[in-house]
Amino acid sequence: MQIFEVNNKKTRKAFHKVPHIIYSGDSNWACPIEGMVENIFSTEKNPAFKNGKAIRWVLTGEKGQLLGRIAAFINFDKAYTYEQPTGGCGFFECINDHIAANKLFDTARNWLKDNGMEAMDGPINFGENYMNWGLLVEGFMPQGYGMPYNPPYYLELFENYGFKIYFKQYSYHLDYSVPFPERFWKIAEWVANKPGYSFKHFNYKESEKFIKDFCHIYDEAWHSHEHFKPLDSDDLRDFLKTSKAILDPEMIWFAYHNDDPIALFVMIPDLNQILSKLNGKMNIINILKFYYYKRKKVMTRTRILIMGVVSRFQRSGIESAIFWHQDKLMVNKPQYKEVELSWAGDFNPKIISLYESVGGKQVKTHYTMRYLFDRGKPFHRAPIIGAGESKEKKQELK
Repeated sequence: MQIFEVNNKKTRKAFHKVPHIIYSGDSNWACPIEGMVENIFSTEKNPAFKNGKAIRWVLTGEKGQLLGRIAAFINFDKAYTYEQPTGGCGFFECINDHIAANKLFDTARNWLKDNGMEAMDGPINFGENYMNWGLLVEGFMPQGYGMPYNPPYYLELFENYGFKIYFKQYSYHLDYSVPFPERFWKIAEWVANKPGYSFKHFNYKESEKFIKDFCHIYDEAWHSHEHFKPLDSDDLRDFLKTSKAILDPEMIWFAYHNDDPIALFVMIPDLNQILSKLNGKMNIINILKFYYYKRKKVMTRTRILIMGVVSRFQRSGIESAIFWHQDKLMVNKPQYKEVELSWAGDFNPKIISLYESVGGKQVKTHYTMRYLFDRGKPFHRAPIIGAGESKEKKQELK
């Protein structure tokens, strides 16, 4: 076996060819647009390179046949927030062969180790965790846009190498033909109409204002998380730019209290329902196909990418009020029959409770896995959000 760094046209072409070999004949797989994948590895287009680095490889057999691929990356803003400096590996694709998989993992591990890391998470993305994050282990069906799909045997390849589950990611589905619980709507309407609250959906003319509000809400909502780092506004600008063709401003909501931003909600149409017809290429013909399918409203699913509420409003029911407003708009979008709420980490019981309260059914599970380079070091799962607060409160009561 030989492994080659992806650094020219030939190796880039091979990198994109590998998944076509792995998923040949698998109708559940939606091939991502190659140009969008390339943007992740572009120092000019991916803001993660401002304080990070990435590399990728392809693996071939004795006769030159493609066997697999992998990427490794480090976000130095986040790497040192863990107990041990931690990098990542992702875009992993491999034939069902432990030797080939181990060769790929070894290559990523050695590069990360040479760059000062002591652990690697995978499979993850070189960017925010709402895209290309996690290993599918339950729910082998078409995935929502941005949620990874892989063969079932990948779990064995990761576990055989020594990866362990760092946290589980649950995706919930909502059947829009089934009404929400009546009690939920009563609370939602009451909150939505309380004095001082206002709700606006995104528009591009005021994008800078909304980017500022988004960063404020995000930082306030997640600042108590163990590995929190403030959101980079350039990441949002990049997302808005690369996703403009599919974003529906009426599916992006901001909630305010006395004009202060307090909550956000981002839902997108499931682009995978179109990507599955384009084979990863965005040439002239496929651009025309894209807009044709978009006009024909073949996207019948949506995916909620993120919901966030600043800490002092997290028990106010503001999330239900956003659903209440969104539901009124969905009446005018009857093509959408299903909503995917993804993903909820097993470390976040609050968001799991919210998804279940609106009638969401857990149908998919992904794992974010971690490999410690020091094999004798104790392994710890991701801590439960709020668990530390509960312990502190119990101590105060004593």
